[in-house]
Amino acid sequence: MRKHERLFLFLEGKFVWGSMEMKVIYENQVKALGACVGEFKEAGLFIIFGDDAPAELKDYCYSVSVNPIQGRIEAGQKLCIDEEEFLITAVGSEVPVTLGGLGHCSISLSGLTEPELPGTIYVEKKAMPEIKAGTILRIIAA
Repeated sequence: MRKHERLFLFLEGKFVWGSMEMKVIYENQVKALGACVGEFKEAGLFIIFGDDAPAELKDYCYSVSVNPIQGRIEAGQKLCIDEEEFLITAVGSEVPVTLGGLGHCSISLSGLTEPELPGTIYVEKKAMPEIKAGTILRIIAA
């Protein structure tokens, strides 16, 4: 195996990587992209929403299913967008309600360590990854 390759084994809701076990807190797959999702790319922001997104927001969102959250989302965990990992730096107080109930959450790649908006997950500052239909979004805790 090359240094840059990673091997994940998924067993009973947990990833095993080498000798480390990581619990999956949340997992979803992007089903479709709104026509205007690229408008937030420069700001380092993207929005996911379940099937019941309001018409005025649908064009700005990545469409996902409404999936349950298996535990608490908190700073120090990782957001994986396909194979790219982002350290979670802060979590807004409404994230469990909106993400678990509506499939709705904003993700900010700003690196902020104190949440500014209650429905936003903040992750380390990095370039925006390519997100397309089929992209897997996963939050894991070591």
